Amino acid sequence: MIVFISGGAKNGKSSLAQDLAVALAAGRRHYYVATMIPSDDEDIDRIRHHRADREGMGFKTVECGRDILSCLPQVDKSATFLLDSATALLLNELFPDPTGGEMDVLAAERCARDLVTFAQSVENLVIVSDYIYSDAARYDALTETYRACLAKIDRMLAQVSDTVIEVTAGTYTLHKGEMPT
Repeated sequence: MIVFISGGAKNGKSSLAQDLAVALAAGRRHYYVATMIPSDDEDIDRIRHHRADREGMGFKTVECGRDILSCLPQVDKSATFLLDSATALLLNELFPDPTGGEMDVLAAERCARDLVTFAQSVENLVIVSDYIYSDAARYDALTETYRACLAKIDRMLAQVSDTVIEVTAGTYTLHKGEMPT
C-alpha cells in the first residue's frame, strides 16, 4: 500500500504518517527514511523533534538525503516505510552543493522517477510532502523552479498512491482511497 500525505508545514503530517506506518506494519519491521540534510539550527531542532516524536514506536531509521534508491539494498523491502520527506529529498537533489553551487536541472525528473520506483519496490510506504506551491505569492526563479518540480512530483506520487491525504491545521482530508487501519 502506498499512502501519500501532503499539507502545510508543521500541520501534523509527520505525526499522522508515523501512526499510519505503525498501523500498516502491524507489528512487523518498519523503517523511517529520513531525507533531511540539516543546514542550520532550525533543521537540527526539527530532526531532534522528529526523533523524539517517534521514540518508542519501533522505527529503524535510515538516513538517505540523496539517491533514494541507494537505501534499498540495506533494508527489508517487505517492511513498511515512512519516507519523510519528498520536499527535503528534492531540495537535496536539486541543490547538491548547499554552499551555493548550481542547480542540477536533471534532478527533478530523476527524483520523481526514483520516488515512484521506491514506492513500487516496497510492501508499504507512507510518504510525506509539503505543498509549498499552494500560495499565490511569486518568488525568485530558483524558488519557483523548486516549487514547480515539487508540485510535479506530488502529482506523480498521488497518481501511484492508494491513499492520498491532505493535512491542514491538524485535521486531514482524504482525497483518494481509504485510511489504512
